[in-house]
Amino acid sequence: MLITSQLPRIFRFEHQGAEVVLTDPQQDFSPESVLNFYSPTYPILTTAKIEGPEIKNDQVEYKFVTTLGTKG
Repeated sequence: MLITSQLPRIFRFEHQGAEVVLTDPQQDFSPESVLNFYSPTYPILTTAKIEGPEIKNDQVEYKFVTTLGTKG
């Protein structure tokens, strides 16, 4: 018999030189909805782009990439 399970999602981004790992607030949310959910807490995410998904360590990983504050 084949058993399936849904891999947990995590969301990563860099904030002030440190990597921040955000948990999935709700499995039904799209990655864009998760971005909007965390934007009030982390305003830098309002201009972020979403990269992924990538499967790492039995988790589905999305990366929020911001260009705010970089030159060139």
